[in-house]
Amino acid sequence: MKTYTDQTGHTLTLSATPKRIVSLVPSQTELLFDLGLEDSLVGITKFCVHPYHLKSTKKIIGGTKKVHYEKIRLLQPDIIIANKEENTEEIVNSLREIAPVWTSDIITLQDSLDMITEFGKLFSVRTAAAQWIDKINYALADFQKFMEGKEWLKTAYFIWKEPYMVVGKETFINEMMKLNHFSNIYEEREGRYPEVIVQKMRIQGDPEVVLLSSEPYPFKDEDAFELGRHTHHAKTVFVDGEMFSWYGSRMVKAFAYFKQLQERIEEPV
Repeated sequence: MKTYTDQTGHTLTLSATPKRIVSLVPSQTELLFDLGLEDSLVGITKFCVHPYHLKSTKKIIGGTKKVHYEKIRLLQPDIIIANKEENTEEIVNSLREIAPVWTSDIITLQDSLDMITEFGKLFSVRTAAAQWIDKINYALADFQKFMEGKEWLKTAYFIWKEPYMVVGKETFINEMMKLNHFSNIYEEREGRYPEVIVQKMRIQGDPEVVLLSSEPYPFKDEDAFELGRHTHHAKTVFVDGEMFSWYGSRMVKAFAYFKQLQERIEEPV
């Protein structure tokens, strides 16, 4: 028997290395695949879109906020992988009646690296986990060198419309913004994803860059125009939300994407 403590402080005991895994978090599903655990994955959410073929080979057990408990029970999982932000406390508590639940709590890049390390221990894939951590650290160091000397830009990162919602403090996205030298004008607002009145953007920070995420809300050109006119000539840029919000192995691709994004922002209007 081995005892593990997840990132929320919950302790779980396993009698053997889990061979049947249900994942409730898209970025963690991708990580499990990249750690060589495809055969052990038995259940995923409808939002687990990377790699794409998993949707046709694994059981879909619902979404991240609404899961089908009986489908999960019938899969007879040895462990369920959840996340504090993606899945509600009620869901996690209910799932503990089915199988041990390991819940991540990711705010910083280090939190993500710690999760990869723990997955290495949990699933006996320490070598693969260490290799991915090395890849991420190499890509991070390369990107930090790329960013040396680049000015910080006042930025607003929008994730939702009606009401308009932005990225705030204590979020993984905000940490990725900092690496890009995006100074979040809403970082001091109450809440992690505060609602904002866009008509007040000029007096609440007047961003130089407005980022419109591809998820969870699919912003369109008319949204970019609407938001842009409430600033003093901010550059409005559509960004791939996965690159800012997916932690785990996705970060290697994210740092390459961020280089391209920086070049787009530097292009003259």
